[in-house]
Amino acid sequence: AFNAAFERTCLSRYLNTQLNPDEWQCTMVRAAMAGLPLSLDMAGKALGLENGKMTEGRALIKLFSKPDRSGKKHNAVSDPDKWKTFIEYNRRDVEVENAVRKMTDVEVTDFERQLYAIDQNINDRGVKLDMTLVRNAIRMSDIYTGKLSAEAQKLTGMDNPNSVAQIKKWLLDVTGNEVTSLSKKTVPAIIAGSDNDTVDRLLAIRQEMGKTSVKKYEAMQSCVCRDDRVRGLLQFFGSHTGRWAGRLVQVQNLPQNHLKDLDYARRIVRDGDLVTLETLFGNALDTLSQLIRTAFVAEEGKTFIVADFSAIEARVISWLAGEQWRLDVFRTTGKIYEASAAKMYHCSPEEITKTDPRRQKGKIAELALGYGGGVGALLKMGGEKMGLSEGEMKEIVLNWRSQSPAIVGLWSSFEKSAAIAVHDTKTSYNGIRFGMCGTSMAVTLPSGRNLYYPNMRIADRLKFGKTASTLVFDSQNQTTKKWGSEDTYGGKLTENIVQAIARDCLAVTITRLEEKGYPIVFHVHDEIIAEVPDDGTKTLDEVLEIFRTPISWAEGLPLKGDGYVTKYYLKD
Repeated sequence: AFNAAFERTCLSRYLNTQLNPDEWQCTMVRAAMAGLPLSLDMAGKALGLENGKMTEGRALIKLFSKPDRSGKKHNAVSDPDKWKTFIEYNRRDVEVENAVRKMTDVEVTDFERQLYAIDQNINDRGVKLDMTLVRNAIRMSDIYTGKLSAEAQKLTGMDNPNSVAQIKKWLLDVTGNEVTSLSKKTVPAIIAGSDNDTVDRLLAIRQEMGKTSVKKYEAMQSCVCRDDRVRGLLQFFGSHTGRWAGRLVQVQNLPQNHLKDLDYARRIVRDGDLVTLETLFGNALDTLSQLIRTAFVAEEGKTFIVADFSAIEARVISWLAGEQWRLDVFRTTGKIYEASAAKMYHCSPEEITKTDPRRQKGKIAELALGYGGGVGALLKMGGEKMGLSEGEMKEIVLNWRSQSPAIVGLWSSFEKSAAIAVHDTKTSYNGIRFGMCGTSMAVTLPSGRNLYYPNMRIADRLKFGKTASTLVFDSQNQTTKKWGSEDTYGGKLTENIVQAIARDCLAVTITRLEEKGYPIVFHVHDEIIAEVPDDGTKTLDEVLEIFRTPISWAEGLPLKGDGYVTKYYLKD
């Protein structure tokens, strides 16, 4: 089935027995592996199906599968014509699903089939929520937001202080200056340039109320099961690289926590004491936001073991490129920021302390420049906030690239390999194979899994005032959600391949942990959260040993894990 998890879950409920995911294959996952959208409608359009998914479906599902406001349920008797259309809609869905399956000529390895079943078991297992914390957080957020809204109304006289249009008009009337944007990035600059206390306070209120992350508590409440566990948090093969995507609560983008006394703040919220929370921690919405992770809790008599790979992408790209000095660092101290800074500034790594400004420059270079980025990438990583001038950032880019020639060479070599493959000639570089599979380019990873680029071709593009031959493939635009062409280049191909290999390392580690009796309840990026008995039979040391265990298809890749044990999830 397309999105087999839905059918399997519904049928499990209807039959009152848990259906085994080993017995299912998901056409949606198959489409995702082929580089197609996760939507049946969009997948059909991308494949050029003449008879695609019927657009009437959403309205018909609402009509026949949900009671209306009066509680009435519609059926074949009440709406015979629409019922016929509904039957046709369902029939068409099956036809489109079959067509998508036949047209997605992708090789699904035995390991990926096994991994899909493990993923479904993790989603079925779910993780417990502290619903006392969740419900109190929602109530306290509503009260606090109401107080802020009332204060904003009193300050400005606006009917709706949440209205961007009304705030812009009020700012124009008060200051005489037209404000074009009230985004998170622009508001601090407006406050800094203001000499009006009322304006400052209104914008400060807006910043406080902009903590949309507290809405995750509402998401938790809406999808929690009767046993206080939330399930279905992860989407297998949710991105082009094969990485998982978040669903429902979106665990992939949870706010970090930096509160000094996280446990005490948590107890205050569980007690529902908003006055004490404000008194001791100030901004209540920010505090509630920082406590979101802690809503995920271990069952009574159990605890969480949380572990993740240390600098996994930096390790993979160093291994893939054969950048020896980096591999030496990862096989010894692991202090890549210090080592990178030392290389850039021609000094000993021991000279670079945690407070040394050069370490911060080494860190930002490592995080921003691995995939062909330049000054623009440093700016996105906060180069200006660090006080770096454009000249200093240019120097960092040049220094970093000069010290990592194998990685720089990787970018151009991957781009050349892809261009050769487009002309229907198979080629490889550093163990990564490129070739065409129909109209798609297949990039074979060390694990044996393929990354597919639909309709990969070379087209002329205007760049920097000149026409240049560019690699182009078809994909779904992440902003518009429309299917269309996307340019790529060596740095981007490197990023895709590195992240895909990192994903495969996590996948192997997940299977090993499950086999060793460490039940994973969810995972985030390169981090796993396992729920184990708190009797000491399962240990963090054993988990970290599994994380650093070599992988057969990645000989010489130095892996390392870090972790901690906790009763509730947090960012350690």
